[in-house]
This record gives sequence, C-alpha cells and structure tokens, in this order.
Amino acid sequence: MTGASHQDGRLLVPLYVHPAVDPAAWQAVAAADPKRIAAVVLNLADGPGEPDQVFADAVEELRAAGLPLLGYADTDYGRRPHAVVVNDILTYRQRHGITGVYLDQVSTAPGALPHYRRLATAARAAGCATVVFGHGSHPDPGYAEVGLADLLVTFEGDWTAYRELALPLWTARHAAARFCHLVYDVPAERAGEAATLIAARRAGVGCAVPGTGDNPWCTLPYELTAGRPVTEPT
Repeated sequence: MTGASHQDGRLLVPLYVHPAVDPAAWQAVAAADPKRIAAVVLNLADGPGEPDQVFADAVEELRAAGLPLLGYADTDYGRRPHAVVVNDILTYRQRHGITGVYLDQVSTAPGALPHYRRLATAARAAGCATVVFGHGSHPDPGYAEVGLADLLVTFEGDWTAYRELALPLWTARHAAARFCHLVYDVPAERAGEAATLIAARRAGVGCAVPGTGDNPWCTLPYELTAGRPVTEPT
C-alpha cells in the first residue's frame, strides 16, 4: 500500500541517505506538499560531518521547495559535552541555514533536564526556531514543559513494538502537535494501519517507513513513495 495518509497529522522526514546514493529520494521529498511536512531532518554523518557540496546543493533544493530543515545532532543521552553539541548546531547554521535542530538520543531522566534546558536555550540563541528532542520513548513529564522542546519524539522503533505501545497518562495534558512517533519496519500492507494508529495515539507528527537494519531512515515515508520503488537499506 502506498500513498497512505497520516490522517490530519504531518510528516517528520528523517532523510538519512546521501543525495548521491539516492537522488530520487531527495527529489521526492522536494516535490512534497510543504503543508504536509513538519520538517526534514538533515544528517550527513550523525551530525554535520565535513563540507560536502553535493549534500549542500541538495539541501538548497529542499529549502527552495519551502521545506523546514532541522540539523541532526547526537547528544548521547547527555554524555556529549554541551559545547560539542552547540558546535554541531552552529556548523549546520553556517553551512545550510537550518532553522531548527533535531537533538537525538535525548535522555528521558529528570536529572538530565538542566543539561537539555541549556541546550535548548543555546539552540534558540543560535537561531533555531524549532527544537526537537528525540527521546525514542516517553520521557519524564518535565521534558514537555513550555519553552523547552517544541516537539518530543516519544516513540522510535519497529512496527511490532509500536503495536504494543502504551501511552502514559501525562501525555493527555498536552496537544497532539507536541508529540511525534517514528515507526520503521512497517510492512507495505500495514502502512494505512500505521498512519491511523499514529493519529489515534495523539501524535500530531509521525513517520512510517519500510526500512530495517542499522539505518531504516534511508527509506522514505510511505506517504512519499507513491509511484517509486522503495529503496531498502544495504
């Protein structure tokens, strides 16, 4: 099944494949309706990596298409030093003019809140209008406080695990637009079911892909694959 609708939600697209490897994937994202895309996450090498003109040119095409762009920065659950993460953000800003940041491997523990509060403050000071926390599971409710992250990724995992997900009660106190669920290894015949389930679980932003393995996000969301073959990870 292709072209499944994520109900009234929007797509977060982790575009973790180099444009030289799969230019058609980048072209499909650039051709998407900007109103359907919450943001595209740029990730050259688990961060900004070294300067890459092919990557930069492809990013510019996404910007020209009016898509919001987030730079990926790994926080290693609070173990990467503040200054190192901020340097990643500044590098993305300088090279690609990002307007937001996707902080990944964000701790779920309340004790790490001060560290992430400082990171969010630094990101906004650097010009990031959007801050996303990639927890991958539900964090302490304190991470949903106003002024911290705009979007919390409270699930990242495979389809089997997603079907068993239970929502903590505290999530009901916040708007669906604050939450994102990222689901991989979704069979094609379950794409519509995945989209419906994301919406039913009050995640206003989501993504369901067929990919598996170490980098399932080198495959496109089902919503963007209509009419093109699905690229499987190698």
